[in-house]
Amino acid sequence: MKIAILNGSPKVGNTAALVDAFVEGAKEAGHEVEVLHVGKMKIGGCLGCEYCHTKGEGKCIQQDDMEKVMPAYKEADMVVFASPIYYFDMTAQMSAAIQRVYAIGKPAASKAALLLSSASPGTQTGAIATYEGILAFTGIENAGVICAAGEENGSPEKLAEVRAFAAAL
Repeated sequence: MKIAILNGSPKVGNTAALVDAFVEGAKEAGHEVEVLHVGKMKIGGCLGCEYCHTKGEGKCIQQDDMEKVMPAYKEADMVVFASPIYYFDMTAQMSAAIQRVYAIGKPAASKAALLLSSASPGTQTGAIATYEGILAFTGIENAGVICAAGEENGSPEKLAEVRAFAAAL
């Protein structure tokens, strides 16, 4: 299976640890994995101009780093959204990348997963609601949601859970 991981963190930290553990487990199971560091890319939010659906034939009018993300997104059998929680939701960078998928409508992926890291327990509900909305709209199957909060971040137990989750796909 081809897996595209969108890492929405603008820095290397707890989210990167979750992503690394997922990559290890997925590769161990024989999956092809590509990590896209959308948190470090320059991706503008959707302008709502409808160029993609009128003249662009599924291509956004904006020419930015989303052009690096879209091929992997289009070819993936599974998409993994990984993000730290910034004020009760995924990062702005991740939100911009998600919005821009509007250009192609519904992606080809049949499965998705969500990896979240936060400093405080109970702050992930906004991000999970966004993720569930995406799945409901696209018809993509939820493979699972894993959250690390507080001291769980970077813990051997949490990273082992993520590895096992990815290996079982």
